[in-house]
Amino acid sequence: MSAQILATAISAAQLLLATAMGLCMFRIIRGPRAQDRVVALDALYVAGMLLLITLGMRTGSTLYFEASAIIALLGFASTVALAKFLMRGEVIE
Repeated sequence: MSAQILATAISAAQLLLATAMGLCMFRIIRGPRAQDRVVALDALYVAGMLLLITLGMRTGSTLYFEASAIIALLGFASTVALAKFLMRGEVIE
């Protein structure tokens, strides 16, 4: 019974994370300002990272956890670079 509850919870989490990713893509496309697009991109990579973690929990493979760590690092770096670009107009000084 406990394994069935866990599998159902993971499936529900994956469905909700996929929905969140779709809504983030909508905000990236329709965002009225660049700041809205950066925030949506930040939420998109977090949702993608969490989706990979839930996939790793479902399959039991550690490869998904490593991929989610890479997404987290690259997502943070891209958010910082985009924020710096929006504030100063250039990334490299």
